[in-house]
Amino acid sequence: MKIAVVYWSGTGNTETMAEVLASGAKETGAEVVTSTSDDFSSVDGFDAVAFGCPAMGSEGLEESSFEPMFESVEDSLSEKKVALFGSYGWGDGEWMRDWEERVKDKCAVFVGSSICNEAPDDSVKEELVSLGKKLAE
Repeated sequence: MKIAVVYWSGTGNTETMAEVLASGAKETGAEVVTSTSDDFSSVDGFDAVAFGCPAMGSEGLEESSFEPMFESVEDSLSEKKVALFGSYGWGDGEWMRDWEERVKDKCAVFVGSSICNEAPDDSVKEELVSLGKKLAE
């Protein structure tokens, strides 16, 4: 199983989430490639992808790097296993609910999501390890 973990992080919270999720996938023996959204361009060659982006502005995805990358790959998500994660500082998680629907609309095999307010605590880290393992199943 080859998994891409792709993220954008402004404060380091989503980067930490990416590292923890990747560690969970690696525990299963999966090959994991971690990349920022600036360095990622294709889901080809990956069995599963975890995307991470914090809520920005009025609960949207980061617009200059992450959103353009995601738009460029989302039509290729059909039949791929996909997990989502990210942090937020305000709001109620609307960006994640919208993003989940967007992924499901592309016929991806949605395996779950994880969000946290600000930095991930131990319970969120446990959730991310489980999400990484589930993505690698």
